[in-house]
Amino acid sequence: MTEAGGDMRMLVEQIAQALVDAPEQVQVTPVEDGDATILELRVAPADLGKVIGRQGRTAKSIRTLLGAASMKFKKRYMLETIEDEDDEEESGPAE
Repeated sequence: MTEAGGDMRMLVEQIAQALVDAPEQVQVTPVEDGDATILELRVAPADLGKVIGRQGRTAKSIRTLLGAASMKFKKRYMLETIEDEDDEEESGPAE
């Protein structure tokens, strides 16, 4: 991982940790995608709404900060909030 990628990962991680109730469960994984880097954000299922916000406003704000900070490195970064499928399967209807 490049130094710039690490800085952007840390930026998103610190913002997310400040928003959630379980900061130890925040994970940010960089995934290279051609000329861009996708930062995959995972949080505890109970904290998902806190990083998305009402009508996606919090997530949009994080993306705006990410875009502004990435101008310094002249590289495109995108944020993707990942919801773990394991939790959905457990809460699904029993067969």
